[in-house]
Amino acid sequence: MSEDFKIYTRTGDAGETALIGGERVLKNHPRISAYGEVDELKSWIGLIRDQELEIEHKRTLLEIQDRLFTIESQLAAPDEKAKSMLPKIFESDITRLELEIDRMNESLPPLSTFILPGGCFAASLCHVGRTICRRAERSIITLEQHAEVDPILIKYINRLSDYLFVLARMVTKELEGTETPWTPRR
Repeated sequence: MSEDFKIYTRTGDAGETALIGGERVLKNHPRISAYGEVDELKSWIGLIRDQELEIEHKRTLLEIQDRLFTIESQLAAPDEKAKSMLPKIFESDITRLELEIDRMNESLPPLSTFILPGGCFAASLCHVGRTICRRAERSIITLEQHAEVDPILIKYINRLSDYLFVLARMVTKELEGTETPWTPRR
């Protein structure tokens, strides 16, 4: 960024913002809500990455943050012309999450019941991240009711919530936390 770059532009002071390509919409537009939720998720992933985790988890989380930036940019582009100039999400990105899920699951005990979120601080952050991820997914699906959304974006976000659940279990194990099974009241 140049020395002249200012973080404030004053162009949003009336409650509008610009999409990629210049179209202006209200800041509560479904498109803004969708990529705003992804932005929150990306920031939360940064908080998880800042914990004392195995280096492989940190590398994967950094990659996930990059993919979330890609998803945000795709959601901020209202038409194919704007999207064509942006990075994309590929099926290989989803496969990468699935491989990580499978790798972690190999060393975890199988689940026979639901577990309560928690186990240790880092795992709790992963569980909150998972819920933010699900909220982002709902916002993207809401946007899809009003505009075309590439289905691969929803697929990636869906798989990411699975990854965050398994990561929570994995870091609970690695950090010697305790998983608490949910025992429904009878």
